[in-house]
Amino acid sequence: MVDMKIGHKMCRYLQVSLKWIFLLLLVVGLICFFYFKIYKYLSFATLKQYHEQLQTWTDHYYFLSIFLYMLIYIVAVALSVPGAVFITIAGGFLFGLIAILFVVLSATIGATIVFLAVRTTFGEWLASKAKGWVAKMEAGFKKNELNYLLVLRLIPIFPFWAINIVAGILGVTTRTFILATFIGIIPGSLVYVMMGNSLNTLFKSDQTPNINIIFTPAILLPLIALAILVVLPLIYRKWKGRLNGKNTKG
Repeated sequence: MVDMKIGHKMCRYLQVSLKWIFLLLLVVGLICFFYFKIYKYLSFATLKQYHEQLQTWTDHYYFLSIFLYMLIYIVAVALSVPGAVFITIAGGFLFGLIAILFVVLSATIGATIVFLAVRTTFGEWLASKAKGWVAKMEAGFKKNELNYLLVLRLIPIFPFWAINIVAGILGVTTRTFILATFIGIIPGSLVYVMMGNSLNTLFKSDQTPNINIIFTPAILLPLIALAILVVLPLIYRKWKGRLNGKNTKG
């Protein structure tokens, strides 16, 4: 009986240790990204310099190129490195509009890796310690987590990596996180994939794409409108609840 208890405790300890080790590996990977200055390669200058070689290699090894592209994207998102937008643009350049599928799948997988790493460590710890306003915020977020996450994903002013971490800390369900991420990033990703699809023309005319195009009114306003549509049911439910409360008191 004692041996079983000891074995159970050891398994529990090993399980907890592995969770923190996995999170630590992601942090170490991010540190290596900056230490070895890999971020220098995530630029239009690099893409312009090697675009012919990349296109030729993709044409000859199409399916292998897709696999490597998605693998790089997943790792980049999992490590929360800046510059993933350049990988999205590169996908549009190399594969055309079909790249939207590769981008959304890869980004969702990478984001889920970060989310699970945070949720199973900091998220579980916070859940056991949460009191007062922290507990109320966590409960309020969970109550309408799908709507909140969709809004955060649709409006590009919120950093992608930050949303992954916050969702993990607040204990969002895995199913909701994956669904909201997959759907919510489609509009913004499509903008950059379409930009990448036109890179050949821009390179020939020696022009540089506008990386901030998503913040122009023509694109940002429709995204905000979509976010408002997502929030409207929440506003209606709260308004109806207050109205019913007043009628009950009356």
